Amino acid sequence: MWMKINREYMIITAQQSELIKNSITNIRDHPKPGILFRDVTTLLKNANAYATTIALLVKHYQYRNITKVVGTEARGFLFGAPVALGLHVGFIPVRKPGKLPRKVFSENYALEYGTSKLQLHRDAISSRDIVLIVDDLLATGGTIEAAVKLIRRAGGKVQDAAFVINLFDLNGTERLKALGIKTYCLVNLSSY
Repeated sequence: MWMKINREYMIITAQQSELIKNSITNIRDHPKPGILFRDVTTLLKNANAYATTIALLVKHYQYRNITKVVGTEARGFLFGAPVALGLHVGFIPVRKPGKLPRKVFSENYALEYGTSKLQLHRDAISSRDIVLIVDDLLATGGTIEAAVKLIRRAGGKVQDAAFVINLFDLNGTERLKALGIKTYCLVNLSSY
């Protein structure tokens, strides 16, 4: 069942925020010692929390003239695709190397130890597209910065990114703001 949203102001109520926050499981020392992993799979299995999350994201962006939603591999797919359906626009996956079958744009980005790469089909986005990026969690912003660069290389306009969780102490919002990206986060948590 979809929870009601405060339509007048598009504000997340305390009840909605608590529902989402309480549906996320914290796992200490995963994937390595010292890391507190925020597991959204427990939110996904709670139909009310999942529906509320998607409804809040759709409501926030429904009048923003979004033409495409991009989700980053892999948990961004779980939130981005239903948001795209709710907005009645196409969904575009940004994937790890070797997963997309046609010609791609590629972008390297830094990880804590080393680098990784994301790819986007060259024909997925056009200069007419206004793109929203959706992911489960914003930490340092490196993955989303790579996605922004891919979208812009393809000619799309991207000014917004939405997240279920923002790890506020890792300064991802500031990194994205420097790229001209406005962020919308449903839950703000610390990384520890």
